[in-house]
Amino acid sequence: MTPKLLRVLKGERLAVPPVWLMRQAGRYLPEYRALRAEKGGFLDLATDPESAAEVTLQPIRRFGFDGAILFSDILMVPWALGQDLSFGAGEGPVLSPALVDHALDRLMRVPERLDPVYETVRRVAAELSPETTFLGFAGSPWTVATYMVAGHGSRDQGETRRFAYRDPAAFRHIVEAIVDLTVEYLAKQIDCGVQAVQLFDSWAGSLSPAQFEQWVIAPNARIIATLKERHPDTPVIGFPKGAGGKLAAYANETGADAIGLDETVDPVWANAILSAGVPVQGNLDPLALVTGGPTLDAAIDRVLAAFPHRPHVFNLGHGILQDTPIAHVEQLLARVRG
Repeated sequence: MTPKLLRVLKGERLAVPPVWLMRQAGRYLPEYRALRAEKGGFLDLATDPESAAEVTLQPIRRFGFDGAILFSDILMVPWALGQDLSFGAGEGPVLSPALVDHALDRLMRVPERLDPVYETVRRVAAELSPETTFLGFAGSPWTVATYMVAGHGSRDQGETRRFAYRDPAAFRHIVEAIVDLTVEYLAKQIDCGVQAVQLFDSWAGSLSPAQFEQWVIAPNARIIATLKERHPDTPVIGFPKGAGGKLAAYANETGADAIGLDETVDPVWANAILSAGVPVQGNLDPLALVTGGPTLDAAIDRVLAAFPHRPHVFNLGHGILQDTPIAHVEQLLARVRG
């Protein structure tokens, strides 16, 4: 029997939408915090297949979500392309050398750094029940490139945006390298057991319309088209956070099977401008989940009401926050499932 989430991603509308939450395996769970304390750093945890598989499965055991998403990080691709990756305590990730002043071709690629991820996928796939869809993922090229160029995250991705304007040929070379490895990475995740994949473009909203076409739509379209040649039946969820008015163009031009909506998108508007039958995912505000109570119920109801005839996967508009009470996740599931 095809699991509910996979059915919706392939275009079927269900009366009760399937549910999973971005970052559902993470710091809001006491069992995750205990394992993280035992393992130490994030990268040590993510590259230990036994531990990463356990983290992936923790929210499924606790909540019975309809989807399990691989526990890993979007920066595994630049790590495999040869940059050093570290996660300082209480700090964001750091990649070195930063490509703003270091040529990509001077890096020594280390594709075997991805091997633990594939082993994690095999372990999770062997343990998941048939009712639960297994989701893999990768970062989209623009978002991954912002970290590779600057060496770290930023509020406005200004350093990378300047780099892309100043030297579009060099930036295109970086994006093409990310595209090529991302196709291989996702294809291997599918080979090892994931049933659908998501492309996270967390910083898509920082670009002008022309740059959005060049650095978000075109690279994602190439990834999806090439991946579909190998795995035509595997759904791809595109999540262009902050796309705003470019959402319809993204949906129409990338070839994504389903579209993730961030919390700033009016779901009624999205339902009106997206082609009929295109599945959507989202888009509860993570802060409404933190708040709980009647505020949460009302926010859930607004999202549910926005898609009366469209295939819909209930999710957050971005990742679950670490101060989210467990009881509020339980409230969400009870409300959505009725």
